[in-house]
Amino acid sequence: MNTYHINKGIGRTVEFKGLKAQYLFIFAGGLLGLLVLVMILYMAGVNTYICLSIGGISSSLLVWQTFSLNRKYGEHGLMKLGARKKHPRYIISRKSIFRYSRINSKKATA
Repeated sequence: MNTYHINKGIGRTVEFKGLKAQYLFIFAGGLLGLLVLVMILYMAGVNTYICLSIGGISSSLLVWQTFSLNRKYGEHGLMKLGARKKHPRYIISRKSIFRYSRINSKKATA
């Protein structure tokens, strides 16, 4: 008789070392961008130690900031934060109050 293993990770978000969803992409893209920056600086003739120190400091800052965002906002937090910024704070109605009362009185008589 054949036994089959069920994959229980279907439908879950991607997670690596505690980083979830969009934070993982920010982390990977940031490290790739920093690698390209250090390579460009090295090929431009900047001192090797300066290139390594810029790469080390900026990558540690990126790691720290990404994990702190993950801890603060959670899995869908950045999307919720972006949606909150696009949501209007209040609704402006430029019609006068008397116009509303006239429309309602015409409907009542008809």
